[in-house]
Parts: sequence; structure tokens; C-alpha cells
Amino acid sequence: MDDGVLMSIRPSQPGSTQHRMSQEERRVLASTLVGTSIEWYDFFIYASAAAIVFGQLYFQPLGASSPALTQLISLASIGISFLFRPLGAIVAGHLGDRLGRKKMLVLTLILMGGATAAMGVLPTYSQIGLWAPLLLMLLRIIQGFSAGGEWGGAALMAVEHAPDHKRGLFGAYPQIGVPIGMLLATGVLALLSFSLSPADFLAWGWRIPFLLSVLLIVVGFFIRRAVDESPVFLELLERRSESSAPLARLFKSNSKQVLQAALIFMGNNAAGYVLIAFIASYATAKLGMDRTQVLLMTTLAAAAWLVTTLWSGALSDRIGRIRTFQIGYVALIVWMVPLFLLIDTANIWLLGLGVVVMTVGLGFAYGPMSALYAEMFPVEVRYSGVSIGYAIGAILGGAFAATIAQALMDATHWSPSVGIYVIVLSLISLAAVSTVRETGGVNLRVRRSAGDEGSETQNDATITKLA
Repeated sequence: MDDGVLMSIRPSQPGSTQHRMSQEERRVLASTLVGTSIEWYDFFIYASAAAIVFGQLYFQPLGASSPALTQLISLASIGISFLFRPLGAIVAGHLGDRLGRKKMLVLTLILMGGATAAMGVLPTYSQIGLWAPLLLMLLRIIQGFSAGGEWGGAALMAVEHAPDHKRGLFGAYPQIGVPIGMLLATGVLALLSFSLSPADFLAWGWRIPFLLSVLLIVVGFFIRRAVDESPVFLELLERRSESSAPLARLFKSNSKQVLQAALIFMGNNAAGYVLIAFIASYATAKLGMDRTQVLLMTTLAAAAWLVTTLWSGALSDRIGRIRTFQIGYVALIVWMVPLFLLIDTANIWLLGLGVVVMTVGLGFAYGPMSALYAEMFPVEVRYSGVSIGYAIGAILGGAFAATIAQALMDATHWSPSVGIYVIVLSLISLAAVSTVRETGGVNLRVRRSAGDEGSETQNDATITKLA
């Protein structure tokens, strides 16, 4: 390898030439950031509405004898979409490995945003009866299906376009779509909650955030259309036979990595959904705290989450993906019980302190994920591998996290029990990430040498370590 190539992929040293981001790289980062922000805005709007209003509007007759049951059913509806994420991941992953990352990103964006906007005009139970919750669940399933393929494509577009020594930083851009989506969702809800009376918010105000998704889709569509296909995927197209079967190949040779990816994500996703869907509901409904104030503190936490996620992605380029993950999970494990003790004071500033500190663990256990997952799988099955691993991890972690948290509260009447639940999942994720050999610095491109067997084994057998 000549010196010019090495200069472009080795971590920058003092006095060395720094990599200057190209216009195409900026478009890629904007595309992945906008797309995942819209995806998570849509998801968080639903989660927040499920915690605040959907119980009354769509599920109350199903739990008429018990308000607690109504709330439990409403929170459980959050998890329905997660069950369909693996299907979306399989379909989008398979097509993404064969047709390209770009086409799948545009399709999943339209599906997700369209389903969210349709929720904004969906009649309630009082208007159309049982059809209301059934149609709501259908739209939620479409959200889940599209989300199953969205993240994997966005993560790979960012990481595969990145200079080798900045994959963690580039890969953090689709990751900060999560806190940005949460920032947008909680910010809009807080503004509406402040501006409208409780009666107006319940009657029609809650629909506005769902309808705003239409504007976000239009912006995201044009940004994504302008992005070039991943250079790593284009290289793969040049040498792949028409008979290749990425999905079958994935489960034949990389099932271990799929399981590792799922377990690595589980704890973080559970903690994230406890923050998003449970804490606001618990603080307002159980502790009687002001809804607008709680939403503002959640918005502040989203801003802190954005910073820690981007920071950890860049840090992982220096200290490694695994060590960064380990710092994040240890921080979550240490903080989850103190978090709920602070919340139980019903003091809005202590609640704010608790959720902001929590985002340190969330960010560090999420920022390096795009780079880590991309480096764990060979290019032939990479889209399928990262998408399916991520989707399974979401089911194990976040799908019913809010529901389990509510059930634990109903059973124990002790909020730190929810923290212990997240701690258990985080310990499993910490153990899982610790079984992965450090991936930073590996070559993401396929070998061109004849007889290479790399695509049949884990990444360390498909790629060569850089000097």
C-alpha cells in the first residue's frame, strides 16, 4: 500500500495533513442525520402520545374497569411495531445488499413518514369504534416495518463513506438522529402543552405533531435523492455474481455476530425507551408533576444525549469501539437507581439532573454503534446483518420496556425496581460487547484476491488490519 493511501486512512497525528470533508461526505451525513431524525421523531411522537393521550382516545373501552389497565394497554401498543422490525430488516436488508443502500433509505423514509402522518387524521374510538385501535395498530406495524430497514441503511451509508480513521465520528451522525428526533418530538409536545388547554390538546392538539411529519418527509426525500450510492457497495456490485444470496449467507456464516449485535443494543434501547415513554408518564400521572415542565426537562435531556452521542462516536476512533461501549454501560448501571430516587422527590430540577446525567451512559453506549456493527460484518451481508441484529435488539430491549416498567411499578410500588430492570439488561449488553474483539481500523472493503474465504467468516477473517 503506498504512502498516499496510508495517509488517508491512518488516524491523524500532530502535524499530519487533516482530512477535509468533501461535499459528497457532507451530503451523506446530512442524509443519514435527517432520515434517522425523522424516523425517531415519528417513533417518539407515538411513544409520547401513547403515554399521554392514546389510552383515553383509543384504548379506554378495552380497559374501562381499570385506568391502570388502560395505560398499560396503551404503552404496550408501543411494542407492537418492534415485532415487525425484523421483517422490515430482512426485506430491506436483503434488498439493500442486492440493490443498494440509497434506494432502501428513500423507501423506508416514505413508509415511516406516511404512516405517521396518517395517524394524525385517524378517527378515535368514539368516532369509529373498534376500527380505531385496529387501524392505529396497522399504521404502527408499518412504522415498525420501515424502521427495521431504516437504521441499517443510514448507518452503512455514513460509515462506508467515511475516512477509515473517522468512522466512529461519521457513524455517530445517524445515531444523533435519535436525540434530535426526541428533541423535536418533546419540544413540539411541550410547546403544544403550554399553548393549549388540556381539553384542546386532547381533542385535536395531539394531532399536530403527527401531521408535521409530512414536512419532514419532503425535506428528507430531496436530501436523500441527492446522495451517491455507498462506494463499498458499488465495489461489491462489480465482483458479485447474480446468484448471490446475502440473507442465506448471513445466517450460515454470521449468526453469531447477529446475536452479539442484538444483545449489545438491548440494554441501551431499554434505557432509552424508559426515558422517552415511561419517565414522563410516571412523573405526571403518578407524582403529579407539571406536564410542560417534565417535557421541557426531557427536551433538555435530548440535547445532552445529542452531545454525548456525537462525542462518544469521535472518542471511539481514538480509544476503540469496545472501550467506549463499556464506559457507557457502566455509567448506566451505576446511575439507574439514583435516577429514580431523584425523580421520586417530585422536584423538577432534580428530575432534570437525573435524566441529563443518564444521557452520558445512553450516548456512550450508542454513538459508536454504527461503526462497530459495520466493522463486525463482511460487506456481502452487512446491510442484512446490522439491520437484523439491530431489530432483534430493539425487540429484546425497547419494545415493551415502558410496559414492563409500568407493570413493575404496579407490582412493587417502588420506582427503583424499574432501574434494576434496566441494570439487568445493561449487564447482559456489557457482557455481550466485551466478547467482541476490537474492530476499529479494519478494512471494510472486500478482498480482491482469488480464493478469499473472508465472506464466510467473521470480520477478522474477511478483512485485513490496517497498518
